[in-house]
Amino acid sequence: MPYPTTLHLPHGSLPLPIFLPDATRAVVRSVDSADLAACGVEGLVMSAFHLMQQPGSSTVKALGGLHGMASWQHPIITDSGGFQIYSLIRQNPRLGSLTNKGAIFQLGGEGRKVNLTPEKSIQLQMSFGADVLICLDDCTHVDDAPSEQAESVRRTVAWAKRCKAEFERLLSGRKESAPRPLLFAVVQGGGDPALRKLCAEELLSIGFDGYGYGGFPLDGKGNLLREMLALTRELIPPAFPMHALGVGQPVNVRDCARLGYQIFDSAMPTRDARHGRLYRLTSPNISGTGWLEYLYVGDDKHVKTALPIDADCDCPACRVPVGYLHHLYKIKDALFMRLATLHNLRSMTRLVALLRQSP
Repeated sequence: MPYPTTLHLPHGSLPLPIFLPDATRAVVRSVDSADLAACGVEGLVMSAFHLMQQPGSSTVKALGGLHGMASWQHPIITDSGGFQIYSLIRQNPRLGSLTNKGAIFQLGGEGRKVNLTPEKSIQLQMSFGADVLICLDDCTHVDDAPSEQAESVRRTVAWAKRCKAEFERLLSGRKESAPRPLLFAVVQGGGDPALRKLCAEELLSIGFDGYGYGGFPLDGKGNLLREMLALTRELIPPAFPMHALGVGQPVNVRDCARLGYQIFDSAMPTRDARHGRLYRLTSPNISGTGWLEYLYVGDDKHVKTALPIDADCDCPACRVPVGYLHHLYKIKDALFMRLATLHNLRSMTRLVALLRQSP
């Protein structure tokens, strides 16, 4: 059975495979919705956890949900808060704790606590108007202890059941004619094949619209966990779309698409742009090596470079010389951030367009 080629959602359809920029706080830094659409971006990923805190769920609702607030009428996937369990609590236990009920985050210096349960996560994502909701999961790093990985799987499955129950409860109050959002579950298990298999089987028995690769996708040296990504994709029937959560380095996107993943998101391309690392696709043949180069625009050798970043790119940054971008970077002008961000995003949309054409 072939992998899906399109994801049909309330705010439009996404061609697959696709890269979605992280608009964590409902914004891709330095660009607006018109900029994003102009460089071929077709969907965004936003963080329910961060938006719950600022500007707050009642404000998001008052401003018309995420789509109205950000003036973005295309699909939005919301992250559940599971990654923050890893990046905050698991990395620094002083910032919170985990229980079977959910996650308790200790935020700020005033003793403020945020209690995030599976039900609360779904309620937030639904109230925000997301097109794809993601179940709250207990995210780990591949190097975490086996006992922690086993506990993560147990908790992730239990939370997924509660997420689906709350999702269906909220759907029951909607008009039947209204297109419904999708619900994805996340497969955890660290680097243990048996745990990955157990988690996938349990989640499949519950039943979801799609699935994600859970856990940090890189090892301690920053290398892509290709074997575990491949195994996890094989555990999920090809009819279901799979999201390689947090995968965004261009070569890693190419490699994961070859494994059967269809959805990718990361802050890396836009972060790279702001720090002066710009992408150059040197060949439409992305099956081998040498098709991607990095241009470090801050290097002194670019002071008088009159050529564009990429002659084949149609983004605004490639209408001006690299030397001008170097100048903007050195004087820290906001225009550099906008142009560089649009260039790297356009490079990513060009890359996934090539992947759709690949056999």
